[in-house]
Amino acid sequence: MAMRLPAAERREQLLAVALEVFAREGFHLTSMNDVAEAAGITKPVLYQHFTSKRELYLAVIEEAGARLINAITDPRIATSSGRQRTELGFRAYFDWIANDHDAFSLLFGGGSRRDSEFSEVVRGFTSKIADAIEPLITADIDADHRRNLAYAIVGMTEAVSRRLIDRGDTFDPTLVARQVSDLAWAGLRAAQRHS
Repeated sequence: MAMRLPAAERREQLLAVALEVFAREGFHLTSMNDVAEAAGITKPVLYQHFTSKRELYLAVIEEAGARLINAITDPRIATSSGRQRTELGFRAYFDWIANDHDAFSLLFGGGSRRDSEFSEVVRGFTSKIADAIEPLITADIDADHRRNLAYAIVGMTEAVSRRLIDRGDTFDPTLVARQVSDLAWAGLRAAQRHS
């Protein structure tokens, strides 16, 4: 039996364990018993913190998304300029992927996309990621064009991340960031107004 923790610490521990279990088994194949057992607690203790599996899953999505947003909104990225800003942004993202496979799988895997409520929360994080990227794009283009490019960058990083996760290998986030930022930087430098 797990030792008694203060409520906030227990909740944090439960979210971490639930992330691992949900990322491995998915929402539908995971039971509250599975999470409680993995956490070394009883199911009633789990229910003291989360009234349902759905509530727990939504909390795990929120936690994973917040960690991603924190990684990519590092103030050092915004205070750098040009090419360095582009590479630092990608490095923060790919460092997050390298260190948090489960969070990526939970956020961008099929399980969170098949349920309308979960999908809406994930779309909210996709929008927040684009919100963080958009002001960093300094090309002389209109706001809608800038927004489209921010979403293009989100899609590009998600696709590369899927490939890296699917391969199952470890990867060098600095190298991948440099490779992807080369493409993004070339594209951003070429961005121009269209009439």
